Amino acid sequence: MDFVSTRNQDNKASFSQAITNCLCSDGGLYIPSTNEDLRPWVYYLKNTTSFSSIAGSLTSALLKEEFSPIISEAIATNAFLFAPDFTQLDDNLYKLSLFTGPTGSHKDFGVSYLVNCLEYTLLLQDKKAVVFAISDGEIGSSLAHAMRNKKQLKALVLYSKGSMRGFEESDCLWNGGNIYPVEVEASLSECSNLARQLFSREDLVNQYNLTLANTVNIGRLLPQTFFYLYAFSRLRGKVFGDIFYAVAPGNYGNLVAGLYGWKFSLPVNAFITECTNELKVDGAGKAQLEADDKPLEKRAGVDPGSPSNLERLEEVFQTQPMMLRGLIFPQQVSEADRVAACKELFKKYAIFANGETAGSYAAAKKYTGDFADKDSTVVLVSRDHPALMGENLGSLTGKFYGRDWIGRICGEAPEVPDYLARLLKPIEPEKKISCTLEEVVKILEEISSL
Repeated sequence: MDFVSTRNQDNKASFSQAITNCLCSDGGLYIPSTNEDLRPWVYYLKNTTSFSSIAGSLTSALLKEEFSPIISEAIATNAFLFAPDFTQLDDNLYKLSLFTGPTGSHKDFGVSYLVNCLEYTLLLQDKKAVVFAISDGEIGSSLAHAMRNKKQLKALVLYSKGSMRGFEESDCLWNGGNIYPVEVEASLSECSNLARQLFSREDLVNQYNLTLANTVNIGRLLPQTFFYLYAFSRLRGKVFGDIFYAVAPGNYGNLVAGLYGWKFSLPVNAFITECTNELKVDGAGKAQLEADDKPLEKRAGVDPGSPSNLERLEEVFQTQPMMLRGLIFPQQVSEADRVAACKELFKKYAIFANGETAGSYAAAKKYTGDFADKDSTVVLVSRDHPALMGENLGSLTGKFYGRDWIGRICGEAPEVPDYLARLLKPIEPEKKISCTLEEVVKILEEISSL
């Protein structure tokens, strides 16, 4: 399967090209070029099939022109030493937890898959590359774990001031590891601006063979399609009606990956999510996307410093509008709804739910009428460990809804497990730079010499 730009279907690349040169030349985002019929793969599923086996099978099916079945299995096995947790909460309510990786973040899955695909691709090409990331903790931690023992890859991680955490001394390049963590005397938004400056310089991108670790890179997004087939494998033979996935909107990555899963003929019925500034409902209660009025091909290039999958969602809406309206069901969730959902999940199921998970649960209750339809099943997708601070829900509320918020709502805060406590401990940076492109280039020069 090839990948094409959201802005020009003739701008094609192989998967290997799309993950190593992750920014399209026309400023768009790479997306799958065709619909694939993967139903034959579904027939072999059992409720005991491991997540890594599912990931390996789907990798082989989607990327068979590039990766043999043996290589696909090896990539998945190396990437996924962990798996999502799938549990039944009620008669027709299940929970899919994606915080089971080494850092308690859903990012662990995408980052680990991307890194292992890059390692194999670069090994075949006898090339090396530098993975670039901006972090206030989470993605840097995921990247540090995924990069261990890699031979073809190094990573430059820019941490905003005071946010460095989540790795060990042995992970650092100067100690024989693969990451170069550096603190920038700047805010996260200022670091994002550095990313824009860096990736606007094609000469620097080519010289250091730079690629991105965020979801601008299709290699971060593709493995999210695996979650839904994994959940289905656990439900197969148990439920026979529609399956609704209740997911947080985030940067629309989970929704887009789910829609791609549907295009690949995987058993994905529909998605329930919160309304956002861009994703709303019309007068008929159907999904409505309100984005930039400019055609995609006339916009500025995709922002490498602030990843969003909105353009991928727009492309789906433009090419298959009925698909969006028939598969995504946004619900308006108020602050009171979110608080009530958090309380209910705790009291009824002994679950600590951060703001994202609580919002998804509230949206699912609204759409299904308190799960009254016994012929339908809802899978609540929980992305990050409740002991983390929590995502800033941005356009939804502008607040953080993590451990402290849960404690105020439930009267009890989730316990911080030992592994997470170690990762959350601040690290005093050994390397610091000012917020200039010149300083970043100096670091890249040092990395290339190590």
